[in-house]
Amino acid sequence: MARIAVVDYDVCKPRKCSHECIRVCPVNKTGRGTAIEASDELGGKPVIYEDACIGCGLCVKACPFKAIYIVNLPEELEEDAVHRYGPNSFKLYRLPIPKDGQVVGLIGRNGTGKTTALRILAGEIKPNLGRYDDPPDWDEIIRRFRGSELQTYFQRLASKELRVAHKVQYIDLIPRHVKGAVGDLLRRADERGVHRELAQELGLDAVWDRDVRKLSGGELQKLVVAAVLSKEADVYIFDEPSSYLDVAERIKVARLIRREVKGGKYYIVAEHDLAMLDYLSDTVSIIYGEPGVYGIVSRPYGVRAGINHFLEGYLPAENTRIRKEPIRFRIPPAPGQAEKGDAQRRKYIEWGALRVSLDGFTLEAESGEVWSGEVIGIVGPNGIGKTTFIRVLAGRIEPSEGWVARLGEYEVSYKPQRISPEVFPEGATVEELLRRANPTSVVPGSWIYIELVKKLRLDRLFDREARSLSGGEMQKLAIAIVLAREADIYLLDEPSAYLDVEERLSVAKIIRRLTETRQAAAFVVEHDIVIQDFISDKLIVILGEPGRHGRASRPLNLREGMNMFLKHLGITFRRDPQTYRPRVNKEGSYLDRMQKASGQYYYV
Repeated sequence: MARIAVVDYDVCKPRKCSHECIRVCPVNKTGRGTAIEASDELGGKPVIYEDACIGCGLCVKACPFKAIYIVNLPEELEEDAVHRYGPNSFKLYRLPIPKDGQVVGLIGRNGTGKTTALRILAGEIKPNLGRYDDPPDWDEIIRRFRGSELQTYFQRLASKELRVAHKVQYIDLIPRHVKGAVGDLLRRADERGVHRELAQELGLDAVWDRDVRKLSGGELQKLVVAAVLSKEADVYIFDEPSSYLDVAERIKVARLIRREVKGGKYYIVAEHDLAMLDYLSDTVSIIYGEPGVYGIVSRPYGVRAGINHFLEGYLPAENTRIRKEPIRFRIPPAPGQAEKGDAQRRKYIEWGALRVSLDGFTLEAESGEVWSGEVIGIVGPNGIGKTTFIRVLAGRIEPSEGWVARLGEYEVSYKPQRISPEVFPEGATVEELLRRANPTSVVPGSWIYIELVKKLRLDRLFDREARSLSGGEMQKLAIAIVLAREADIYLLDEPSAYLDVEERLSVAKIIRRLTETRQAAAFVVEHDIVIQDFISDKLIVILGEPGRHGRASRPLNLREGMNMFLKHLGITFRRDPQTYRPRVNKEGSYLDRMQKASGQYYYV
């Protein structure tokens, strides 16, 4: 039995716990010391020696900060160890296998090693095969992978025969290292003479002379994708290319990448948007394991089978269950068929024809109404007024024309689009904020704790100050606070940002459960079409000219709203017969042409 011991040093606080983990360790002195020792180099924090540890788990239970993880894995898996950063740190097993002339997709939870695997394949990290204290040379690494396609790949990578173009995950950091206008940066990056064409297709002409430091997240994402595609490389790697982009922009990026695929080159994409991953990939590898502790890369599957196995939570090639329960989608009722029972329903909010004018932007909205138990999805391009519409309903903005009637006294719980440290009170911890929102949210065993706090991994951050969290952790905390509150109306602006697939679907499930059990209503602004399909009862579609004018429809039934929106985008969806998830039809395929001819863009 192989043993992995991991200590989360960001959470460990030795001064507060007085080394409880060390005192309870039952292992006596060995040739190397005890199984757990305090390290002077780490300020008294514990170091666990895996060869001495017996895996009893006493130290795990004794740690008040949940900073220790001890995992037993099959001994034969150690032969597949690819990389470890250091003692008591994350360990990666196996790698995705690049395929000549194909797009290899990568899907899995945050913290299970997707970015590490991509950086190894990009040549940015030399795999140490788990031997961080005695790293192997390239000859030994190549011998480890002999007989597989990775042997040839690493031979070419070691001899510098492969040129790699890598679109990194954290594009927010790029303006710190790169300076200049968009046009100048694209011109310098271009090695194929295509930067003008790529800029035009991605809509970067409008910001051609803008400084990179003044770009929005979506504009920065498109700039980096265009720069990578303009490189003359042998390997193209894209780490989460859909972040910050609206649905139309995601499809444009996916089409560009697919168009560039050709023989003699490798393409690898890590993505959380299932529709985009499905559209882009030829094969899919799933990364599973314990986030922050270890990650295992599965065998490659066909794209449909791979995503379906991920949703089912069972990998047949490994005979491994990665999730207790499968994730199932539902087929919305046909138009005119009741989606909710009428018993005990009441109208929460109603509005007349609205008009809002803000800094040269105008939003118009058709009249509508929302009843208890309904989840209303809001879709549309970036800069079209989705956030403005949410803020009008929340009472944060008064319309210049029209009216909003809030029928009766009710509580509103609102999550804004962007979360910054200033949103949280100074000095407040994660546990304090969750307790204020709902005392049961910090009680182990309560359904909110299990379904929300635990699945978003906020329980291990209870003692952290909210303002000290990373951007992704702050986003998850904000979502948990909003959903934990007892409210009548929930307004959530882009809740899936920074979340992985499982976290997105967990949040979507709890939103549906809250609206049904509390007889509340929810408005959700979301760019992930799969999540909108999973969560929404009705849809508000906002179209127009981004940055200038937007027009919002009334709440439409899901089928009608999706059909209207997808027709505007010029793409069609079909349903997977096994999981019922929506799948994008390849442009020009038989199904795509048939559905467009019949006017059924959502699915037949």
